[in-house]
Amino acid sequence: MRWTARTHDTGFGYVSAHGAPLVDLLDPQPGERIVDLGCGTGVLTAEIASRGAHVLGIDGSQAMIEKALAQYPGLDFIVGDGHDFVLAQPYDAVFSNAALHWMSRHPDAVIASVREALAPGGRFVAEMGGAGNCAALTAAVSTAWREYRLPDPDLPWYFPTPAEYATRLEKGGFAVRILEYFDRPTPLDECPDGAADWVRMFAGSLLHGVPADIVEPLLRRVNELAAPALRRETGWMADYVRLRFAAVRR
Repeated sequence: MRWTARTHDTGFGYVSAHGAPLVDLLDPQPGERIVDLGCGTGVLTAEIASRGAHVLGIDGSQAMIEKALAQYPGLDFIVGDGHDFVLAQPYDAVFSNAALHWMSRHPDAVIASVREALAPGGRFVAEMGGAGNCAALTAAVSTAWREYRLPDPDLPWYFPTPAEYATRLEKGGFAVRILEYFDRPTPLDECPDGAADWVRMFAGSLLHGVPADIVEPLLRRVNELAAPALRRETGWMADYVRLRFAAVRR
């Protein structure tokens, strides 16, 4: 997945804005060493640092890390893959907002890497998409692709049920302390083209290989299919379902 850092910040800033309660759940303390896994452009990394913690931001996107370094030159950021990142010394907590569902290749490897990054008793605090996340959006995409006789789209996310992810955490060496699963309909305020804009930003890889002459009509059809469920008088909504948890390394 290729991210455009500028678009991510300007058009989809709600990703960071909705992370504020998660930072409160993390409750970073002065002097703690904390990893922000999937840090993006570093907005929440900076928020954690403002509470006195020493924070390392890690993201798989070079563009995101370059933007983070430019915006927050006093903080530490590195490019790294959540599946296999390795740190020189243990940290007190690993934090992750709206990123784990992108690390879909091997979720257990991500959990193992997080555990190895933590000191015994260290905290893993995160929020990700849960089962049913973007169901209406992805249904519209799948139907539009089928109508245009395109191969079934290979959706890039991992949206687990609460029971599934709790089991992975427990098997991976964590004790789950808090796990919340909730709907969070989210206005797409910066998406004048509705679901089509959402696809361009969050599922742009699905358009690779689609003939150029049908991209726009295909996305118009996505809008038509998604509109009954997601378009309101006030604008478009994303049908988000979130999985938020706090776990402790055993």
